[in-house]
Amino acid sequence: MEEVFLAFILMIPLYVIFIWTYFDPEESILFGKRWMYKEEPELSEGVIRYTEIASMVSIIFLTVIFGVLIYTNFFD
Repeated sequence: MEEVFLAFILMIPLYVIFIWTYFDPEESILFGKRWMYKEEPELSEGVIRYTEIASMVSIIFLTVIFGVLIYTNFFD
């Protein structure tokens, strides 16, 4: 039971980061790198789409892992 609670607490920041990346991919790609450019860089549609898809897959994967963790602790 403690493992599930700890995993839930540790997964909250990951969910927040992945949701932010999905809804604002340009900002998340450039986070911490804006100082390297004099002007606002132009990101291609492919990079933005890839970032959205990668964050959605990560959210699904994290949910599956958490579901398996709950299943193994409560039903076994």
